[in-house]
Amino acid sequence: MKQLLTLTTAFLMIFNMSFAQKTFDKDKLDQFFSLIEKNNKGMGSISIFKEGKEVYTKSIGFADVEHGLKADNETVYRIGSISKTFTATMIMQLVERGQLKLEDKLSKFYPNVPNAEKITIDNLLRHRSGIFNFTSAEDYEKWMLEPFSREELLKKVESYESVFEPNSKASYSNSNYVLLSMILEKIEGKSFKALLKSKITTPKRLIKTYQGGKINYKGNEALSYTRLENWDKMPETDMSIPLGAGAIASTPTDLNTFFTALFTNKIIQEKQLSEMKKIVDGYGAGLFQFPFGEKKAFGHTGGIDGFQSMASYFPKEKVAIAYISNGVVMPVNDIMIGALSIYFGEAYELPVFEPAFEVKSEDLDQYLGVYSTPTFPLKLTITKKGSVLMAQG
Repeated sequence: MKQLLTLTTAFLMIFNMSFAQKTFDKDKLDQFFSLIEKNNKGMGSISIFKEGKEVYTKSIGFADVEHGLKADNETVYRIGSISKTFTATMIMQLVERGQLKLEDKLSKFYPNVPNAEKITIDNLLRHRSGIFNFTSAEDYEKWMLEPFSREELLKKVESYESVFEPNSKASYSNSNYVLLSMILEKIEGKSFKALLKSKITTPKRLIKTYQGGKINYKGNEALSYTRLENWDKMPETDMSIPLGAGAIASTPTDLNTFFTALFTNKIIQEKQLSEMKKIVDGYGAGLFQFPFGEKKAFGHTGGIDGFQSMASYFPKEKVAIAYISNGVVMPVNDIMIGALSIYFGEAYELPVFEPAFEVKSEDLDQYLGVYSTPTFPLKLTITKKGSVLMAQG
């Protein structure tokens, strides 16, 4: 009896140690996001998965400020460039089935794009094509709100000169993934919207993930905002323009479901996943690698209108985390660092938000102008709105 009691006690100690390793400070996570919400430092939703199961979810702020609609874990957000991971995955499905090769040239599909005969599918996936990023065009904000046909969008991409010799270096370009979206459509004979549904969202039961359209707040789709003195609504990019480069809408829960399935070979095989994870000059195929201390994750970031997002998967820890914001003040990266620190039990002090320093509008005049430096590729134009400085690259 005494021996049995000793064995039972030992078993309970091992069980409790194992259980403790799988728990995290949920109360501290709640406090963290409550502080962000209370101080108007952000709006959005987060989800964390462990071994394929959701262990934490939280929403802060409003899906629609004007109508007083609070965000919840069913709220759908535009995810911006996280769309590229979905697009790259569908390209890899074609490669897996032998319908496409990474070595295939762009000229096979769109020969009028500058240097098309030198650009491969792999170059497009890893941003090594040299194709100009059309969202960087000076007039982009003038036409991004209007619907574009595929032909009109293709002419836009074709109209810009190459910015470097293909495969000589890497430089982020949304044009790459718009072309990959069109290649998918050309090979499969279906729209990107239909392909996303049939190839990924229906098989993986991602019922809140789809190619976005005009935002429907009545359907719990979030609008996006920027904050000066209040939350000001941002304009909506017409989703016919970004396609597979940034037109998908989703929830953090659906994103974690997708990334977990992707990294456990339930969407593509290990050979194709390894190609996606291969990092060249900082870029994988629809993926980045994110360090967190000694841990490493793969994922992507996104930004469109006032939406900013980040989703990643830690293969060794089998943890997926996604945060989508429709109103950013505290940087999304800082929020993710806080959430991951608390989840993994790292030392982390909750932020203290001091009252804003009061300035007069005329105090800001000395800072207005255009700034540049040889070590930074953009010029920054500093303007003001009331008593707030604004920066535009």
